[in-house]
Order: sequence, then C-alpha cells, then structure tokens
Amino acid sequence: MRILIVAPEQIPVPPPLGGSVEITILALAKQLARKHRVTIVSRAHRRYPRHSVIDGVHIHRVPSGTRETYLSNVKKFIRGKSFDLVQVDNRPRFVGPIKQMSPGTPVSLFLHSLTFVSPPYATRSSAAAGLSQADTVIANSTSLKKQLSARFPGSAGKIRKVWLGVDTLRFTPAGKRNSDRAFTVLFAGRVIPRKGVPVLLKAIKLAQKSARRPIQAIIAGGSPRPGYSQRMRALALKLRVNARFLGTVPHRRIHRVFRKADVFVCPSQKHEAFGLVNVEAMASGVPVIASSNGGIKEIVRHNRNGILVRRYRQPQSFATAIAKLAGNKALRLRMARAARRDSLRQFSWQATAARLGRIYKART
Repeated sequence: MRILIVAPEQIPVPPPLGGSVEITILALAKQLARKHRVTIVSRAHRRYPRHSVIDGVHIHRVPSGTRETYLSNVKKFIRGKSFDLVQVDNRPRFVGPIKQMSPGTPVSLFLHSLTFVSPPYATRSSAAAGLSQADTVIANSTSLKKQLSARFPGSAGKIRKVWLGVDTLRFTPAGKRNSDRAFTVLFAGRVIPRKGVPVLLKAIKLAQKSARRPIQAIIAGGSPRPGYSQRMRALALKLRVNARFLGTVPHRRIHRVFRKADVFVCPSQKHEAFGLVNVEAMASGVPVIASSNGGIKEIVRHNRNGILVRRYRQPQSFATAIAKLAGNKALRLRMARAARRDSLRQFSWQATAARLGRIYKART
C-alpha cells in the first residue's frame, strides 16, 4: 500500500523535544514502511530539510503557521499524487477537505485523545462531521473508543482500537542498583495541572514518614506556563521534598532518565486516553503507580506490573503505594519483571503496526 500520514501542524516530525502524537506517527511509520510505501507530511522546521528519508519513511515538510495555512499547504502537497490510504492524526477538521481531494481514497482518522473533538478546539457538530467523513476512526485504547462511541454514536461502528507501543530496544532495564541510595520516584510528562504533580509531591512527603530509606523525586518535563513550574519547585521546597526538576528532556534521551528510577508515578487527575509514559516505564523495567482512569487501566495491571490508585486525588493513596514498594524489594522486583514482559508481549511498536496494518488492508 501507498500510505500518506498527515501530521498535526504544531510539532514537526521527528519532534525535536517531545510530543507523544509525533513520536507515535514516526514509530508506526517506520514499522509500516517494512511492508508498505509510507509518506508523512509534517510542518516545516528550521532544523530539518523540506524532504528527508528516515528508515524508509519519506517525510515532506510544508510551511505551517495557522491551522488553515498548514492545511492549505498539505492540500498543495497532495494535489496530483495518488495514495491507497490517507491517515489524518488528531485533526477531525482535516478529514473533509482531504477526502474531497481524493474521493476514492479511504481516509482514516487516528485520535490520540478527546482534546480535538472537544471545546475549544471543536464543537460537538464539527467533531461529529469529521468522524462521519472518515472511513475508519482509530482510538488508542478501549477507554477512548468507548468515550468516542458515546459522544458520536453515528460513527461508533467504524471506530477501532489500536494500542500504542514502545521501542523495547531503547527502553530497557538498568543494571543492578545500589540499595543504600535514595529510593527514586520518577514523573515524566508535561508539568501542567491535570498531570497531578502537586499530588505526587505531597504523597512523597507523606510516604517519607514511614519509609526506611530517603525518597527523592525526579520531575522530567517542561511546562507551557513557566509560572506553574516555578510554583511546583516552590511547593517541593515548602514540603522539604528532595526533588530534581529536569525541565524538558528530549525524547531521544528520556530512556536514560527512566533507568534512574525505582518506581514511576503517573498521578493524572483527568482522563488519559492511553498514557505512553507508563509503557515506556514498563519497558524500562520500572513498576508503575498510576491513577486508575482511562486507558491507564488497560496498561497497568494492579498488583502485577504496578499499582492502580482509585482515589487518585488524594496524596495519601499514592503515599501508601510508594511506601509499599519502597519497603518491599522482592515485590518491586517481581513487578519490574512483569512490567518488562508485558511491554514486550503487548506494547511493542511492531505489534501496534501489525494491528493497524490489518485494519488498513481491510479498507483498501
């Protein structure tokens, strides 16, 4: 098949720093390119040429700016070319205009969250129009599929679930750790209110009271609002929590940070469609303590490869889980081994691409 993937207009492919959607696009494209001819159209960036080839994937970059400007340039790129299938990532509004250009070509809408089918990015009617015009809608978890089906029942029959994956060769367990050092709790993600960093810092303060070892936190991630990140640093100082704020870590180096952790904590306070960082932690042989919401529950198996926290708005709930793993090395190692096994069996990019390829083959 000749497959075209239309990336969103905000971040280029590959992402210079991070961006789960763009990471997913390139990782899947590389796998699909083993059997198909895959082209990505993405926004231009000063660091990249207008055209490059990465592991067999042709990436063409066009000027962006506003969403309308980018879409116009994407259409110019498509004009006169022929593809067997077009995948649009996270932009329901792009589906109709692209479909009009190639009326006989199946168009797939790959949704990574509810963000771009919700206000302020889309009204219910405009999002419904985008889904209805797509031939197939891909959701990255059963949870997201259920949410989309409930909101847009007219399109429920065309929604398919495809879990995301991880590079299991790059994200690998660290060697033996010194048990005398501080117990390291890692958070990786955007430092924004919905990700729950205050809950984590307060939980570490509470967990320290019963832990036999000192606990330290590593916070890896930037914030679109510098003031919020500064408040988190101030909160850590106020609580006397030993926390290192790394800021934004480029994704090409983030695997090294995962190897420093004894446990990964994902204290999300709102629905997570999938939660790619949890799979990256698991592949790194790190047990996960995570909020029991959304697609996270499909990744983290309670008391197998991690701990799910039902009362995830309460710091004490996370504190109990952190203290439990800090004080029980045998349990922690058992969960770490299960986490690595589960990532290899269920969450490799090869498995993700195979599932997506089967869906697309049935459409063409």
